[in-house]
Amino acid sequence: MSRAAPVPAHVIARRVRIGEQIREARRSRGLTQEAVALRIRMDRATYVRIERGQAAALLDSLILIAEAIGVPLSHLVRD
Repeated sequence: MSRAAPVPAHVIARRVRIGEQIREARRSRGLTQEAVALRIRMDRATYVRIERGQAAALLDSLILIAEAIGVPLSHLVRD
């Protein structure tokens, strides 16, 4: 069985930045992690891992998070 290649450091750094942008957007709208997780029907622990950049979010999840927070997807993944 082959193992997946390690994730490059620049990809991990970008994932962390996206998590920070999610957190900033959520806080600016006065939402809790629990509120967003409930809106998108995601386990809170998984949502927290996405915000911390510890989990790679699927595009579908990012779309749902953006909708739940009330921002365009591009706002969460901007450089």
